[in-house]
Amino acid sequence: MEIKKSILSPKNIIAFACAFSFLINENVEAQVEWPAITKQQKPWTRWWWEGSAVNEEGLSWNLQQYRDAGLGGVEITPIYGIHGAEQQFVDFLSPRWMQLFSHALKESRRLGLGVDLANGTGWPFGGTWVTDEDASKTVYHKTYTVEGGQQLGEPVLFEQEALVRTANNKKADINQVKRPLRLNKNLQELALDQIQFPGRLPLIALMAYDNKGGSVNLVDKVDANGKLRWTAPATAAKWTLYAMFEGLHGKMVERAAPGGEGYAIDHFSKTAAAHYFKKFDEAFKGYDISYLRSFFNDSYEVDDARGEANWTPAFFDEFKRRRGYDLREHLPALFGKANAEMNSRIVYDYRSVIDELLLEHFTKEWKKWGESKGAMLRNQSHGSPANTLDLYSVVDIPETEGNDILRFKFATSAANVSGKQLVSAEAATWLNEHFLSSWGDVKKALDLYFLGGVNHIFYHGTEYSPKEAKWPGWLFYAAVHFQPENPQWRHFHALNKYVARVQSFLQSGQPDNDILLYYPIVDRYAQPGNTLLQHFDGMERNFVNTDFEQVSHQMVEKGYSFDFFSDRQLQQFTFRNGQVFSAGNGYKALMLPGNKLISDVSFAKLIQLVKQGATLLVYKSLPQDVPGYANLEDRRKRLVDLLAAFSKEKSAASGPITLGKGTVVIADDLERLMKQAHARKEKADDGSVYTLRRKNSGGHIYFINNRSDKEVEEWIRLADTAEVVAIFDPASDAKGLAKTRQTADGHLEVWAQLQPYASLIFQSYDKKISGAPFPYQEKLGAPVALKGTWKLEFLEGGPVLPNPQLLEAPVYWTELKGEGYQQFSGIGKYTIAFDRPGAAKNYLLDLGALQATAEVVLNGKKIATLTGPTFKTAIPAAAFKQKNQLEIIVANLMANRIIYMDRNHQPWKIFYNTNMPARKAENVKNGLFSAAHWQPLPSGLKGPVTLTPLK
Repeated sequence: MEIKKSILSPKNIIAFACAFSFLINENVEAQVEWPAITKQQKPWTRWWWEGSAVNEEGLSWNLQQYRDAGLGGVEITPIYGIHGAEQQFVDFLSPRWMQLFSHALKESRRLGLGVDLANGTGWPFGGTWVTDEDASKTVYHKTYTVEGGQQLGEPVLFEQEALVRTANNKKADINQVKRPLRLNKNLQELALDQIQFPGRLPLIALMAYDNKGGSVNLVDKVDANGKLRWTAPATAAKWTLYAMFEGLHGKMVERAAPGGEGYAIDHFSKTAAAHYFKKFDEAFKGYDISYLRSFFNDSYEVDDARGEANWTPAFFDEFKRRRGYDLREHLPALFGKANAEMNSRIVYDYRSVIDELLLEHFTKEWKKWGESKGAMLRNQSHGSPANTLDLYSVVDIPETEGNDILRFKFATSAANVSGKQLVSAEAATWLNEHFLSSWGDVKKALDLYFLGGVNHIFYHGTEYSPKEAKWPGWLFYAAVHFQPENPQWRHFHALNKYVARVQSFLQSGQPDNDILLYYPIVDRYAQPGNTLLQHFDGMERNFVNTDFEQVSHQMVEKGYSFDFFSDRQLQQFTFRNGQVFSAGNGYKALMLPGNKLISDVSFAKLIQLVKQGATLLVYKSLPQDVPGYANLEDRRKRLVDLLAAFSKEKSAASGPITLGKGTVVIADDLERLMKQAHARKEKADDGSVYTLRRKNSGGHIYFINNRSDKEVEEWIRLADTAEVVAIFDPASDAKGLAKTRQTADGHLEVWAQLQPYASLIFQSYDKKISGAPFPYQEKLGAPVALKGTWKLEFLEGGPVLPNPQLLEAPVYWTELKGEGYQQFSGIGKYTIAFDRPGAAKNYLLDLGALQATAEVVLNGKKIATLTGPTFKTAIPAAAFKQKNQLEIIVANLMANRIIYMDRNHQPWKIFYNTNMPARKAENVKNGLFSAAHWQPLPSGLKGPVTLTPLK
């Protein structure tokens, strides 16, 4: 049956599926069963189209491999090209490109894969069609002094020097770059990252200030040669002049594909956004893109260049309309040359207007445009000079990246507070140096995302690579290569099943966090610095050593659940039934993290919620002032009046303060604040096990992760009153009812066994259910090593297949003498014959030391695929015969073959733009990554391989 897209958009389909699942669970007796797996619950991957040098046959072949490996979808992002494939380059959004894109959509639909599309090539948004008028802008300033009664003796001019930055370690001559940029036919080869052409910049403001607070606008008194025709009044002994000049920031699209090279857009201009998306409107005409799920935007990354994109031509007018005064009257404070308070207040207003423009003129305009195409939006808001919580809240799928759980929480908090079901992550971008990351390493990284609330993994990433491409195929410059050429690809399906099983739970139900923690961006906006803009990306850029960082970190480590919230989001909060609600999600309390400033509007809303019955937690002290300069006295008076309510309650200063029906608690002890809020603590005592909690119609979902390299066997304490808990092991597919017990204080404890870095999912049930017990591994005896003759043979890989070997015990093949073993990257198989091990009902097979992934085959039947970091699996006694044959099929890393190629000068670094940069300085040779100095990495099976009888 065909469902019209106008009835069920992708966003509505998600909501409908979640609601339908809720109804089923509510009306059908609970069963200990895994949720059904959909393509959305499987991991997706960023699909790089290098040079867009793709064709129909190659697209189908690549997509088939991705589907077979267990991926759920792709995000198409065209980037720089491949040397030698120039004849296959296809310009972005050209008719031929649209034909190829349409084929990818058609084939993905056939294979059951989802598709997202980046709204540009590389990042940030920009391209050949971006004119100077629509490109990102920067503002420069100069100061002059004039004595009273005198004229300025020098021209008011700013001559911009030439600047050319490239991404390929090659110098470019500004005189060889044509203007406008689209006239250059060699933009792929130039790999421009930033360019500023020399010349005189236009004057946009000239203000004169006396020492009495007076100012004069002089911009219309400057002639074409910069001569200022003005005599400074003798009413002041000295006048200081501030001149502002507007220029192109010059940031280019980074890693751009053919047809996508050009300036980054002005993100503060609604006109620039409209012109940018018009290019897509024209390209999409006549093509059916209805299968496309989402458009995507990579992180802001406009200012990872010299200077800042800190201006837009309409800024003075926008500022006056929004703040009610002329910024030109306060240029000394804007540039940090007034007194400390004025510097703070003016720069706050400037940054808050930038915040509004990025939100309204870019993000919301992009959202409107995406909806006009029937598609959702997926966005990486981090790195923006604006409140990322608000930017994330506009789009359908907030996306994070990195390796810090507090960084993740900005995207996940925005999703939870604004009612989004999905939070994605650009996952495993740079785990280690090139070719050194195993699937076990990737799993550890993914689990941290899950703990941070992410439930929609995107690998970063997978290259389109032609079937005929020589090994290692076409690669991306970041360090984890999710490629079919990677020997571990043979076992990739196991990692993907793990992710899908976890996400089948985490994409269901609702978040269940207790505390709403205020995001004190106002304090940072009001902090002058060396630059006009601040960019917000988790804690590390702006909040290091602040109370906000300290409180957030402590709450994570102690197991208290929370979401950040912004001033804008606060205005949507309501109070009912003893909880603060936002987008249908309830919280026990609000919390201020020791911030010094707050708007009177936000504080009034907090007081309103408290009077209705909410609990407000205050770490250390209440904010005492409002930020900004606009209408300062009125706003400050309102805040002072609100704060006065607390001064009347000072008799209760040592305890909770009652306001209306609610409570305010001020303390510098986090535990005291959490106790007052009745916040649930979900943290094991040993410090190595972390928990994410969600709720669903059956009870609660817990993602339990051992973050240590030690085995854990212990009672996991849950803040849950359920009587029944089921355990689901996403690595092995095992499931069953858990051993539980009630503590003296009424809490629930669940017995758990966790291998190093392993994870489990607990599902608690509010109603009793029946089912088989979870198959805990209870050892009946000591492990017994498998002894005998091992045969090692090589199935696929290169540069050549080494000769088979007979071994007295398993050893890494890189320890063998002879040609080919140390250089080999591929698949090796270890085989041993042995007698039935005994009469136990189950056995634990432990492969011991292994590099890097393996599948276990017993008597011709596949038992398990193991991706690490540990390599153990339970085997039922029924799988054994009197005489048995065990095969361990091992894949190693790509590194050893790369070492061989680099030592023998075999070309594989064939990429335009950035040609495989090294992550670590010690691996740089002639400006590029090189593994020639590496020693071969241990590869294969070392063991000992043991069997342990289980109960």
